[in-house]
Amino acid sequence: MALQILRYPQIGPSLWSFDKLPSGTEVENVPLVAQDKGESAGVLYSRGNEKTAVCMMHPRGDMTRHYAIPYLLEAGYAAFGQAGRWVNNDVALVHEMLLLDVAEALRFLRGRGFENVVLLGNSGGGALYTFYQSQAATAPAERLKDTAAGDPYDLGAFDLPEADGIVQLATHLGQGRLMLACIDPSVVDEDDPLSIDPTLDPFDPANGFKEPYESATYSEEFLARYRDAQRRRVARIDAIARGHIAQLRHFQAEMAADGFADKDLAGRNFVLRRALVGRYMEIHRTEAHPAYTDMSLAASPRDYGSFFSPRPDVFNYLEAGFGKYQTPRAWLSTWSGLSSRASTLDCLPKITIPTLVIAYTGDNAVFLPDIESIYEQSPADDKQLKHIDGDHLGLPNAAHPNAGGRPAALKELTGWLRERWTAA
Repeated sequence: MALQILRYPQIGPSLWSFDKLPSGTEVENVPLVAQDKGESAGVLYSRGNEKTAVCMMHPRGDMTRHYAIPYLLEAGYAAFGQAGRWVNNDVALVHEMLLLDVAEALRFLRGRGFENVVLLGNSGGGALYTFYQSQAATAPAERLKDTAAGDPYDLGAFDLPEADGIVQLATHLGQGRLMLACIDPSVVDEDDPLSIDPTLDPFDPANGFKEPYESATYSEEFLARYRDAQRRRVARIDAIARGHIAQLRHFQAEMAADGFADKDLAGRNFVLRRALVGRYMEIHRTEAHPAYTDMSLAASPRDYGSFFSPRPDVFNYLEAGFGKYQTPRAWLSTWSGLSSRASTLDCLPKITIPTLVIAYTGDNAVFLPDIESIYEQSPADDKQLKHIDGDHLGLPNAAHPNAGGRPAALKELTGWLRERWTAA
């Protein structure tokens, strides 16, 4: 019997894309250079006379062919899909810098005469846009002045235009919070992918795991120990990342100090190499959220397993997965649930623009209680929550093989837009 490891035969851009565009669509490729000189790119889709543009972006995904685009065009709205400066690779992704890519898209669209710009954040794109809007709505003097790693980066020095509305489509709580919930705390040696504390192994029958695809039954005592150990492991990785950065800064300061030029060649090389050495951290086993296998947790009509795999117990040991290879700065800014500022719920208090939250009921990447908490904690006076049957991609799942999925979600989206911003 063949072992099915991947949930989808191919995890790639085609899962997020559209098949065709409405007739009369104009497609414009738009290179963007942010205020810090970072480069990204977008595609503007329009049919003429639109006053409102809807933006789509993801921290590492290419949203230039997002499946919502044809629906938006048919409804009378321009669409702008963007690929950020770290497209398809988050190994070095620093979220604070990525905000300037978002800002440049809004600056471009405002310059083109669009009266309204709405942010459509899908999955990690929702967390990114929430982080962006929260900073844009903050007075420049009070914005972040550094990255999560402590590198100077004053967001108050840049123009961050505010958006007019935001859509949270299957949005998670931030990549760091996602990692905090799914990282395997039974790893005891960060240099050994097979190291294990069996008392914390979520895939050990002694802890409540059962033969797939029978639901696991984890005890409250185990889950409490598990969540505490997850935080301790993330804190341990944070400390490793900060240690690497501190070492770099130590030798960089030595390079800048008086007397460095007086060292002999061997001495200068010793310092230079340690001041510039590139380090990559391998984060083992990040596919271990208890709700992937215990279907009583975050109960919803979802399929057994995770977004990536119906067998997380196997996929957990593969080289693929969330946040597996990171620079120390990227880990702290993006994937650390203790250090990343791109935390959806933490950023929500500043998000008072009209808000639409769309939850896919069969989502096994973003569990229903998480996305419902975005709606519940939103301070916006104008906010709506819509439940749509389907998985994280808006596709049918075993519980809902005939789910309305994407078409139903996008009907809700375009209806919500029309109630607020005039269509072409």
